[in-house]
Amino acid sequence: MKKILLATVAAVAMLPAARAQKFELLPFGDMDRWQTREIKESFLLGGNTRNIYEIAPEKTVKGDIPYEPTGGSPWATSNVLAKVKGIVKTSNAVWPDTRSGRNRAAKLETIIERCKAVGIINIDVLVGGSIFLGEMIEPVSSTSDPYSHMVMGIPFTKRPKTLRFDYRLEMPKEDSRIYSSGFGRKKTLPGRDNAEVFIILQRRWEDADGNIYAKRVGTGRERFGKSTKGWVNGHEIAVQYGDITNAPGYQPYMGLIPEADSYYARNSRGKMVPVKEVGWDSPDATPTHMLVMASAASGKAYIGTPGLTLWIDNVGLTY
Repeated sequence: MKKILLATVAAVAMLPAARAQKFELLPFGDMDRWQTREIKESFLLGGNTRNIYEIAPEKTVKGDIPYEPTGGSPWATSNVLAKVKGIVKTSNAVWPDTRSGRNRAAKLETIIERCKAVGIINIDVLVGGSIFLGEMIEPVSSTSDPYSHMVMGIPFTKRPKTLRFDYRLEMPKEDSRIYSSGFGRKKTLPGRDNAEVFIILQRRWEDADGNIYAKRVGTGRERFGKSTKGWVNGHEIAVQYGDITNAPGYQPYMGLIPEADSYYARNSRGKMVPVKEVGWDSPDATPTHMLVMASAASGKAYIGTPGLTLWIDNVGLTY
């Protein structure tokens, strides 16, 4: 009887911990299903057919067809179909990679895409491989204001404790970064870049003129600067609620998004507008949107360390 009583007490004591560890995989967060897009680039660029990939139901699509989210996948990538001055070009910095058996992971790499057509265009663009919740609007026609091509975030009203995922990281030996936006001279900058993963919860609203504003409800953001020895499984980033500027471990990059670097969303009229973060919300506020991004770069657009590679898998939330 004593043993039964002790076992019962132990089981009851474990219930809160079990509830705290409830894990919900985000849709397509296992990174096992990918759409392959076979796109033939313009003859002036060599006329080669390149594959670019999307996290979506298994399918092969041929032709320079703008991608639209399908099959319930909430994910977008930095892979794009571009049409610049009538020239069809692709960029691919995110791939499906076999992890073990039939299990796949997303492989994100910082690369330099070159687009050269004699007498018409000659640009190099640094691309940090990224995946995010939202949508990439295609075709991309310019490298200016890259965030204006990205619908960042999805509707979401829950309050998770952590963002959980598996990851692996390979850092190049070079202790420098490259800035290359395609226009102007390519620059070498001091300091090696980092990979980054974040979750941001916002409460958004729209005014009568169609402008979108937000207050920050929850924040979880981490940068990774050291190569790992294989996979790190079940890594968690805690979501902190309310104003975290005085919280232990706070870093400036965890703060509110500067207006000049605002992410974009469609307003009620279907127009892409910046989402202006105007302050911290109360710790018990209910969000309206969730942003999740994993990237092989952590600075401003077109800045990174070529060769930096991040693998990510099994992305979900704990409650």
